[in-house]
Amino acid sequence: MFSYEIFKFPIFKIDEGIVKKIFQLVDLEVNKSQKWTLNIVFVSSLEIKELNKNYRKKDYVTDVLSFHYFDDFLNLKDEEVAWELIFCEEKIIEQAKEYGLWEEKEFYKLLIHSVLHILWYDHENDNDYALMKEKEEELWKKLFIK
Repeated sequence: MFSYEIFKFPIFKIDEGIVKKIFQLVDLEVNKSQKWTLNIVFVSSLEIKELNKNYRKKDYVTDVLSFHYFDDFLNLKDEEVAWELIFCEEKIIEQAKEYGLWEEKEFYKLLIHSVLHILWYDHENDNDYALMKEKEEELWKKLFIK
């Protein structure tokens, strides 16, 4: 299971118990190694727009960016940081209003999505999108729908 560190908490509440449950469930449901550390960082819309432009050549504000620091994890020590998830607090709040969710639920939805990205799920084509969406919904139901 991932170990993680959250940097610069957002203004909305995050239940770290739910974050831990998300990582536990992903560990059970996705057969990929998750023994290294994951950083969770919150930034402004200006910061994420700049990161999106520099790393993805997309000149707009996005809700989350997922970064792999290594292509080969064989020589990493267990405590090393292997990934980083960078969330835009303002975009999360905006999307929560748009989708009728609480900000923290929008964050949990994006956390599931971005964790699947770093575990090599993608949505570049229709088939990949369908697989990723199915896994996201499956995880969401197990977490929040009893």
